[in-house]
Amino acid sequence: MRRCAAPQIGFSRTGTRRLTREKVAAANKIALVAALQREVSPLLKHCRRVTREHAGRSFTFFDHDAFVVVCGGMGETAARCATEAVIALFAPTLVMSAGFAGAAKHSIKVGEVFSVRRVVDARDGSRVETGVGDAVLVSFASVAGPSQKAKLARAFDADLIDMEAATVARVAAMHGIAFGALKAVSDELSFEMPPTAAFIASDGQFLTARFVLFAALRPWLWRRIFELSRNTKKAAGALCCEFERYVHRKQNLQNEAREAHLTGK
Repeated sequence: MRRCAAPQIGFSRTGTRRLTREKVAAANKIALVAALQREVSPLLKHCRRVTREHAGRSFTFFDHDAFVVVCGGMGETAARCATEAVIALFAPTLVMSAGFAGAAKHSIKVGEVFSVRRVVDARDGSRVETGVGDAVLVSFASVAGPSQKAKLARAFDADLIDMEAATVARVAAMHGIAFGALKAVSDELSFEMPPTAAFIASDGQFLTARFVLFAALRPWLWRRIFELSRNTKKAAGALCCEFERYVHRKQNLQNEAREAHLTGK
């Protein structure tokens, strides 16, 4: 397995849809679906923050000429709602699950970024092939510790574990839109995650203030929390760097094609 140097994202055929003016303006955009803002925070400084309503819920989108980001929250329900919203409002040509993943093998280290070739839903074993990439990613229903990650690695030959990619892939397929996944490693196989499950709200958002209060009274957790914070910062920087390289490469190819068309070459 190699580290992803310049992500290649697979495209599938999409159906012809009637587009609104807003959708036409967003044509050819990539939609990034992440769980939390800190996973993609280096990208967001380049974006316009906009709020839109969909299916009775309010979503914050980070809009750029080439892509749009939505941070829908952790878990299946949050990922499904966010993916449905970004497809309905922006009509992207590619939906990408982007963010953090845990390593399922000892050889995979914090900060490595992978283009995912297969996404597996741990609940039923269903899978989606992207057509490119290196890693096998398994989506699990909760935050997985070392023993659970090792079990998933054995069961599915998994390299990475997350919570949302399988849902994002399923929604994209329902709409006939290409899907890809780009993941950065935030925790290695042996890392024991702090107890965070109780601080995930029903809408998938992480209750940071409550967790900080909880952790402040438990100094034995501080070292792990500090290490996780350092690792996630490293992972976010690496992830966004790789995605920006992909966008720049895509834009260069589009410019070359436009120039060739204008000159008749």
